[in-house]
Amino acid sequence: MEHVHRTPLGIGDRLPQLEVHTTHGKIVLPTDYEGRWFMLFSHPGDFTPVCTTEFVSFAKNQAAFQQLNCELIGLSIDTVFAHMKWIEWIQSHLGVSITFPIIADELGVVARRLGMIPQEGATRTVRSVFIVDPSGSIRLILTYPSEVGRNTNELLRVLKGLQTADTYRIATPANWPNNELIGDRVILPPANTVMKARERLEQAAANQFECLDWWFCYQEIPNK
Repeated sequence: MEHVHRTPLGIGDRLPQLEVHTTHGKIVLPTDYEGRWFMLFSHPGDFTPVCTTEFVSFAKNQAAFQQLNCELIGLSIDTVFAHMKWIEWIQSHLGVSITFPIIADELGVVARRLGMIPQEGATRTVRSVFIVDPSGSIRLILTYPSEVGRNTNELLRVLKGLQTADTYRIATPANWPNNELIGDRVILPPANTVMKARERLEQAAANQFECLDWWFCYQEIPNK
């Protein structure tokens, strides 16, 4: 079969429409999640130790994601049957219920389309993460090696940062909300004209917000 080259997906692209088979039945992405955020994440395989710790962590934090209007969706190149047996094992041995859907992608079609398989000839997905917004646009792409488990708190932090940036049209600093320079305050878009730069400094002098310079202004989150 002729190899078809596909341009890698990037931040800001719309997630391509995909009909997938999951432990919850057929799902069409991103259509079935319109109006909600979702986090699509791949794992190398069922019945593997690191993946098990990740799924337990995601399950224990699922309510925190849902409070942010975000659903979880797993994926690996395993069958629905294997997913179901693994879920049963986690419930039986660890007492944790996995209630989010897991995509069965035995032929790797979805994984290859989304760049979740690291190289030609590989048979397992790496630990990819796609955060998709309510309009179906990709807002974050992360790829972890198989040897390193994901940080659930960081994924929640990024999701909160994206939603805060959308709501207030600001940016969040490093390690937000615990930044070493400005704490939990957020950064205003840089001034892009001489007049705007002058206005920024005048507004800072009037205590409307704070500036380290005209290009670095920040404030408390409104109505925090």
